[in-house]
Amino acid sequence: MIITSGVYKGRKIIAPDEKITRPTLSKTRMGIFNTLYSIIGDFEGKSFLDVFGGSGIMGLEALSRGFDKVKVFELNKKSAEIIKKNYAQLGLKPDITIGDSLKLLPKLNEIFDVIYIDPPYYSGVYEDVLSKIKGNIIIVEHVTEVNFGDFDIIKQKKYGNSTVTYLTKNV
Repeated sequence: MIITSGVYKGRKIIAPDEKITRPTLSKTRMGIFNTLYSIIGDFEGKSFLDVFGGSGIMGLEALSRGFDKVKVFELNKKSAEIIKKNYAQLGLKPDITIGDSLKLLPKLNEIFDVIYIDPPYYSGVYEDVLSKIKGNIIIVEHVTEVNFGDFDIIKQKKYGNSTVTYLTKNV
């Protein structure tokens, strides 16, 4: 996989075994960050939480494009090691927490500008995760119907068989 834009554009990273993760495709990543830029503008000074880290590509894309702070949650220890290696080869130290996102989210004391949610597609955890997050813009990548509850849909876009939905909290 290759970082698609920003200061690390063109840099290759390793992906965990596809039996463990399903990395977001480069076309989808480019679309996500372009749409995100149209919603919030410049990424400088902004924070990004990747709730299901996988390879770490979304956090690395965020850093490459100018986000100041990126935090990653990852349950799988092998994936977490790959995330650490991917950050290290760019001279970065990841802010990664290894553990179950559903248990980590309620303990999180900070509010992120952007939260990216892309769990294993048929895991059935979308609604549980959404009930535990605090953030300004939430991005959900999914293939199944998701009940977004108290969130307002800003935008939805299809990429192949997946849909990316941009949300904000309805207060």
